[in-house]
Amino acid sequence: MNANVLQMYERWCMFLFLIFLISSCLPKEKTTSDVTIAALDSSNYHQLRSGLKNSQIRFERDEKGRVAFLGGSITYNPGWRDSVTSYLQTRFPDTDFDFVEAGIPSMGTTPAAFRLERDVLSRGKIDLLFEEAAVNDQSNGRTTTEQIRGMEGIVRHLRNANPDIDIVMMHLVDPDKMESYNSEKEPQVIVNHESVARHYDISTINLAKEVTDRINNEEFTWEDDFINLHPSPFGQGIYAHSIIDFLSSAYASKTKEVDKITSSVLPNELDNQSYDNGHLLDISQAEIDKGWHIDPKWQPNESTGTRPNYVDVPMLISEKPGSTLQLEFDGDAVGIAVAAGKDAGQIEYRIDQKDWIKLNLFTKWSKSLHLPWYYTLATGLSEEKHVLELRVAESQDDRSVGNACRIRYFFVDGHSDL
Repeated sequence: MNANVLQMYERWCMFLFLIFLISSCLPKEKTTSDVTIAALDSSNYHQLRSGLKNSQIRFERDEKGRVAFLGGSITYNPGWRDSVTSYLQTRFPDTDFDFVEAGIPSMGTTPAAFRLERDVLSRGKIDLLFEEAAVNDQSNGRTTTEQIRGMEGIVRHLRNANPDIDIVMMHLVDPDKMESYNSEKEPQVIVNHESVARHYDISTINLAKEVTDRINNEEFTWEDDFINLHPSPFGQGIYAHSIIDFLSSAYASKTKEVDKITSSVLPNELDNQSYDNGHLLDISQAEIDKGWHIDPKWQPNESTGTRPNYVDVPMLISEKPGSTLQLEFDGDAVGIAVAAGKDAGQIEYRIDQKDWIKLNLFTKWSKSLHLPWYYTLATGLSEEKHVLELRVAESQDDRSVGNACRIRYFFVDGHSDL
């Protein structure tokens, strides 16, 4: 058996196993003494909109494809993402795929908009991108304005980089969203993300509504089957089934010779302060006093948890009140990405020598986790050079055991050199 045939055989074996695994998670018809309850149809929760024809043409004709997965811990963890990659490899067996895994726990649309260049676009032209942020945008307390600016910034940045890209936006489930739907209210974060999807004609999959409706349809339970917002293998199978059902419909028929890749034309912005030029700045660009230092491979000296890309990496650190730094930047928004653990302190900052503003870095998760957190310090600035000044404050949160400020990145909305 030659290498190509063996590879195709292995893919089909994997795909058959995948189908078996997903089918074991699928809700079945349920019969009681009176009535048979039919399982719901996933397509009711899909909005194809402009569709995925561009990526299909690319996969079938060029036999090349780069597919990115952007999101938080539910994208980072194994499960539905692996099933989707297996499906794509089986659906397009002659295509050489590059899969970009850009999920980082705790990250929503604001972090994604600013890390997009480093984590996704640095890999090259993206043909298809899956994006999820509804869980973290809500649980992290991002405002409606931030949710729209972040999501719109992601979409515009992606389409500026490649007008041919296909995007699939997914709304994943958590107890708060289930409670909203059961109260006949659309969760606000889904309203916000959908407003961006409609404006840019982007495909969406509402898994939050689908899971809620399936539970209410008595196909399975949250407590025993789905279990958590970080789904059990059963829950991952529910996600995978719906996403693959969506893809199977989008890629149902082969492309025709007359089919052409259609480049999108960006409409006017929903919010003219969206983070469509977001990027990260290295901590080495700051001017620091002797109260700061860069630890090239930072590790906590206690048992507080960490997140990927926020441990064993360079970190700009000060634990000394009064320590100062300056950063020159060019853009209309600026912020800091920090690791906020149980010793997280408070800072004071100002832009262009205006009034000092105090910010508490301690979060409700900091007692047990050096949480990666993106603090946006200023927006709506003029598109020109500015100076950020930042200092460690004398005061501290009553729950904190220190004054630490640990900066992984600065982030800016403005043109970069990538």
